[in-house]
Amino acid sequence: MTETLQACWRNMFSNFIKNIFVLIFISGLVYSFKMIPTYRVIKIEWVDSLRGDYSFKDRWNYPENIFKNSYNQLVCDGLCNPEADKMRDKKGKIRDKYLKEYYQLVDTTHIFHTVESEAQCYEWNGTDEIVVKRIDKNTVECYTLCNVATHSSLELTLTNDQCFPKIKLQSVSSSGTHYYDSKDGYIKIDRPLWDKGIMKAEFHFYFIDPENPEKDMWWKGKIYSKIN
Repeated sequence: MTETLQACWRNMFSNFIKNIFVLIFISGLVYSFKMIPTYRVIKIEWVDSLRGDYSFKDRWNYPENIFKNSYNQLVCDGLCNPEADKMRDKKGKIRDKYLKEYYQLVDTTHIFHTVESEAQCYEWNGTDEIVVKRIDKNTVECYTLCNVATHSSLELTLTNDQCFPKIKLQSVSSSGTHYYDSKDGYIKIDRPLWDKGIMKAEFHFYFIDPENPEKDMWWKGKIYSKIN
């Protein structure tokens, strides 16, 4: 009888310990889920006249691989048309007889700035361009362009009165491509200009970083671009 009682007590104690560990595990999961921010859709604030300094839209750059050489000529340096490279001498000067033909091959278009922004995210060092294009009657998609030093792009999907922001990181490291969803923020858009095919906006978004949930990740700025 004594041995039976001892065995019973041992089983009860063993089950009690197991239940304690299960409760601790479940509590940990619940706490973890509470600590992880959830994705949030941002409601668009339409305004009749969006104020602020949008003078950046009058600034421009040449394409990223266009520079002035020591002869004050605009030349392509980097990924260029091989035929254009043959038109320059050993010192890098475009030969006079090829000047007209060279600029038919090399794009020296003035690229006007369409976004002015600041960000705290991975592998970001600034961008001046955002592509804004209409997908259908109710949807417009936007994304900032990356460059040699910037590998994170702000992507926006605007549908009716809702904005779906995210950051796309195309890392130069072996980690590859990552997406970061929004958790808070705002976007204001000038309605009269929008109806005329121009996106004039002010925004400030906060994002979820699953690897570092306590780290601030944000992107803020202004947009002035034709809706293509």
